[in-house]
Amino acid sequence: MRQLVIAERVSLIGHIVSMVFGLVGILLVVPNAQVILNLSEVGQTAMQWSMAGGGVVYMILGAVGVFLYAMRTLGLGRALAFLLPSVFISLGSELLGTSTGFPFGHYSYLSGLGYKIAGLVPFTIPLSWFYLGFVSYLLARAGLEVDKKPNLWRHISAIALGALLLTSWDFVLDPAMSQTSLPFWYWQQPGPFFGMPYQNFAGWLGTSSVFMTVTALLWRNNPINWDRYLRWALPTQLNIPLAVYLSNFAFATVMSLTAGFFVPVLLGLLLGVTPAVLLWLKGSSTPGQVSTEQPEISVARVIAVK
Repeated sequence: MRQLVIAERVSLIGHIVSMVFGLVGILLVVPNAQVILNLSEVGQTAMQWSMAGGGVVYMILGAVGVFLYAMRTLGLGRALAFLLPSVFISLGSELLGTSTGFPFGHYSYLSGLGYKIAGLVPFTIPLSWFYLGFVSYLLARAGLEVDKKPNLWRHISAIALGALLLTSWDFVLDPAMSQTSLPFWYWQQPGPFFGMPYQNFAGWLGTSSVFMTVTALLWRNNPINWDRYLRWALPTQLNIPLAVYLSNFAFATVMSLTAGFFVPVLLGLLLGVTPAVLLWLKGSSTPGQVSTEQPEISVARVIAVK
């Protein structure tokens, strides 16, 4: 267990450090090419590596760290029950979107995010759907006490809120990653929302709702028992999901504000960060399910105490 925790924390710290390093490269180094020329040979090599593979590294580390967290806290079965639907359903939507324009609109990926599946979608994109989708859904599920007081309305609400949190992150990320001087994808038919079509948001809500629904169905007969699975976690079991969500939101926010996109950031704060924090507060203050197993009492220990 200790080794698993160490690997998880190293991956998540590396994920955040990679995002910070990427911001420095994109915002400070790329616009000032002379900075690279003034670096040592090692520095130039490191910067070239960062520009070529920094985006790939931070998404891989994020996916690895969140999967290890999910496996450690919820068990391998539940972790896979979210990983597989989120990766394959999002990949299907992305392949369909880049081929036909449905469900997101007409767009294409440029270089910088890794090997493209079928020449269309970088392999890292489904990984980002997984790790941001997981923390979004877990915050919603815990905050709405789905596992403590399960009913159809709570399940539907958790799926809807989880999809909204994930889509709100895209409010902020997409303009910065597609409309700036160093884009990672572009819209073939730019839309009215800072270059994005409104259809894009419907595609995000729909895709995330589908794979979160699949996960809810797979988890329905095996509700989360926080007390059992989080004995070795931090005192507040939702700290890591919130940290992952907020750090990725911060990355997108810095990119958007630097490019002058203020409205998407405000929308993201209202529809993403605010509910995420409220759900974290509610979920963190909710005790886990109480185990129905009776503790074993040692007769010898009782006699010794007497």
